[in-house]
Amino acid sequence: MATENGLSLFLNLTNLRHWIVLLPLLAICYSLYIRYATSLRKVPGPFFASFTRLWKLQKTLRGDFEWTNIELHRRYGPIVRIAPNEVSIDDPDESVSIIYGHGTKFIKSPWYQASDAPGQHSIFTDTDIARHARERRLVANSFSMTSLAAMEPFISDCVQILESRLSDQAKEGSVVDMGHWLQCYAFDVIGEITFAKRFGFLDRGEDIGNIMSVLDGFLSYSSWMGVIPELHGPFTKLMSTLFSDGAPLESLRRFASNVVEKRQESNSSHPDFITQFLCTHEQKPDQFPMSEVYKMCMVLTGAGSDTTSIALRAVIYFLLKSPDKLEKLHAELSQREMAGKLSNPVTYAEAISMPYLQAVLKEAMRLHPSTGFTLARVVPAGGVVLLKNFLPEGTIVGINSWVAHRNTSVFGQDVECFRPERWLESEEATKRMDRYFLEFGIGSRTCLGKNISLMEMSKLVPQIFRTFDFDLIDQKKPWHTVNWWLVKQTGLLCRVRSRKPRVFE
Repeated sequence: MATENGLSLFLNLTNLRHWIVLLPLLAICYSLYIRYATSLRKVPGPFFASFTRLWKLQKTLRGDFEWTNIELHRRYGPIVRIAPNEVSIDDPDESVSIIYGHGTKFIKSPWYQASDAPGQHSIFTDTDIARHARERRLVANSFSMTSLAAMEPFISDCVQILESRLSDQAKEGSVVDMGHWLQCYAFDVIGEITFAKRFGFLDRGEDIGNIMSVLDGFLSYSSWMGVIPELHGPFTKLMSTLFSDGAPLESLRRFASNVVEKRQESNSSHPDFITQFLCTHEQKPDQFPMSEVYKMCMVLTGAGSDTTSIALRAVIYFLLKSPDKLEKLHAELSQREMAGKLSNPVTYAEAISMPYLQAVLKEAMRLHPSTGFTLARVVPAGGVVLLKNFLPEGTIVGINSWVAHRNTSVFGQDVECFRPERWLESEEATKRMDRYFLEFGIGSRTCLGKNISLMEMSKLVPQIFRTFDFDLIDQKKPWHTVNWWLVKQTGLLCRVRSRKPRVFE
């Protein structure tokens, strides 16, 4: 009798109606376990974020995760649970050095997998600490200030071409999309210093080869797919099967490889990155194969243009929104010019000697950092205690630069104000701010292109503001931003007017 009852129960359970009821119950039990029975149960945060990544995915797809992340910390404090196995941190004193400091064993999280081809790695996505360090050493000299000094004349060429384009716009009195032109400038600089040839964006003012659109699509894809990286491989395979160029990175890879091949055929002696990468390849082909040459060019093309143009847009936008700060910059430029300390175009050495200019650049990057997600890392074996919370091995943890740069204990109570003076008031305060300034990353994963970006910005900003006056079309209307890992801006529409002629020695 008992056997018959058991068989009957089994048959009932296998009935579809029963499974429809049972599966949700199992899901609820699993969710409650994830929420309340794991080591992260004491970490505060949104209820749904504690047991499903769908919460983070939905916030990511909105394109404004940086503001969501800021609000979470304002509500819950310095440690917030943003996914079942992930926490966001805001701690300038201890956590930042533990997570990102030199010698750390925290590796990059699986989120970065969606920024590369499945099973592949680059210097940006690599999770192998030893391999990353080895490959970084192979190219580090190419990014030194000594190497970049040889490239400065080519950056100057791009500055002067943009200046010429803006002069044409000033004569016509037309509305200028400065955001677009700044990205054209950043792209052509990367082309010049990487491949010994400008891509031609400044010449035509167009998205040549739709590469800007391709990069936007790639960033959009990798930002949300990074939340569910398990699907990156299958999705890429499906797209490659359905479409010949369906892989998210295929267009960018093809673009970089074509330019590299043309550069090899030219036999140019131009002191560009390709020359240096090829030299490293010839010297150490086993350690630095041609595949690595292509990867480095892809990283430079993809990341180098967007991050710099984002920072340049921020500089112009905040200056035009703050006439008193712009007046101070003009005063510094005029003083240097009257003293005969400004070349045409401005040299990098001259630019870095102007304290207010450098404070303006840093403050713009503080208020609008290029990246808008946490710099996610994985807790190593043995776990870690951060902010009095034990985080077990495998927990994903990170700091978002947008959150860090609004930490009032570091940057003051007026963190939402564009105030370059904060970087000039106290040497001690500046050092503390520098330690929590994450625009270029931190520790061993600091952006290799940091010096390139700073040179591009330092040369362009004083040159265009000494030459032109810019007026926002609508002073009261804010620009539009979207966060696909990089927080890109649109709506920087201006009219350009030439300033009074200058006399150069």
